[in-house]
Amino acid sequence: MAVTDHVDLNGFMEGVKKRNPHQPEFVQAVQEVAEDIFEFMEDKEEYHSQQILRRIAEPDRVVSFRVCWEDDAGNIRVQRGWRVQNNNAIGPYKGGIRFHPSVTESVLKFLAFEQTFKNALTGLPMGGGKGGSNFNPKGKSVREIMRFCQSFMTELYRHIGADIDVPAGDIGVGGREIGFMFGQYKRITNNFTGVLTGKGLEWGGSLIRTEATGYGAVYFLANMLATKDEDLVGKTAVISGSGNVATHAAEKIVQLGGKVLTLSDSGGFIHDPDGITQEKINWVKEHKTHRRGRIEEYVEAFPSATFHAGKTPWGVPCDVALPCATQNELLGEDAKTLVANGCRAVSEGANMPTDLDGVHTFKHAKILYAPGKASNAGGVAVSGLEMSQNSERRSWKEDELQQMLKDIMSGIHDSCIRYGDQGGGYIDYVKGANIAGFKKVADAMLAFGVV
Repeated sequence: MAVTDHVDLNGFMEGVKKRNPHQPEFVQAVQEVAEDIFEFMEDKEEYHSQQILRRIAEPDRVVSFRVCWEDDAGNIRVQRGWRVQNNNAIGPYKGGIRFHPSVTESVLKFLAFEQTFKNALTGLPMGGGKGGSNFNPKGKSVREIMRFCQSFMTELYRHIGADIDVPAGDIGVGGREIGFMFGQYKRITNNFTGVLTGKGLEWGGSLIRTEATGYGAVYFLANMLATKDEDLVGKTAVISGSGNVATHAAEKIVQLGGKVLTLSDSGGFIHDPDGITQEKINWVKEHKTHRRGRIEEYVEAFPSATFHAGKTPWGVPCDVALPCATQNELLGEDAKTLVANGCRAVSEGANMPTDLDGVHTFKHAKILYAPGKASNAGGVAVSGLEMSQNSERRSWKEDELQQMLKDIMSGIHDSCIRYGDQGGGYIDYVKGANIAGFKKVADAMLAFGVV
């Protein structure tokens, strides 16, 4: 057998950049994983000779397609759609669909790459994928969104299936959009199967799916604090975002005795020093989800708060922080500010919300820092449980699912400790998550041979 020359980290990343020009988000995601994996692989010849990381960093396929639809004025509109199927070594591809003008091939490749490790960490048999379109649902009528979703699924249906690739929701894609896409899939295929998750409870959905990502991020945060014999009682929290993940993270923190100070959207953030109570969280859910309003209007309903236009909340002193909005929203300087202001723990509710400088800052400061692939895996975990329920033609009760979610998040935390314990009381959760996720996928790939 030929012996493969070992390339170093810099050489590997140069190859990634060369093969993926103008794709900074994807390169960033690979770099963040590779920094830990190269050290882990140092004495493991088989991973090197079989080019395992190189293969994981090359998607199985990237499907790109045209999506034509007609707006309410009768104009023909054209968007681009994608499905990135990154790796299915441990199960069918699984990952959300995102509708947002910022969607590019680079963004979806980074998300699918991250999803591969996140899904592995859950312990459920799911591979990694992601899809979406640069379609912007904001300002569109319900009928326009329906027509777009139907056109999107008319192409996507040929690439997915319950045992092939099972998409879910993401930014811009909630229960309404999943319903439109599932209806079109059923219409085309004459097949009622668990091909999408995030479905309505009346037609195959799962209880607590809506809450799962935000709740899971807080469960993981609580697990981290427990290693220091602490809990959330009396702790102040800053949260970014005001959508599904952010509001349910806020809800769980309040339930566990913490005090939430901030929420945000693309226009800025609100700071409520009196604390964002359950009543106020319910107002945000109604205002943002059903009325499609802006977070700045919170201050009209609750005058104790202030609105800070065009800014992120990371300058507000806090005990814990949860970035729950989007990628690269927490930069290196923001991380330094959080640490300087005494932040003890960060649990990511979004995918890769912290840039590399921020990651390095948190690791250098040795605070409790959970990367999204570990801390926000609760959503896809319950999506995986929805797949199981669909296969069994049954629905589990809420208390059963809540316990399973807690157990899964605890299991991910244990895996991070197993591979991330640096001694002296410091756990590198980034390293632990990267290695635990990589090892599961890599060992499956070795078993299959060169495929």
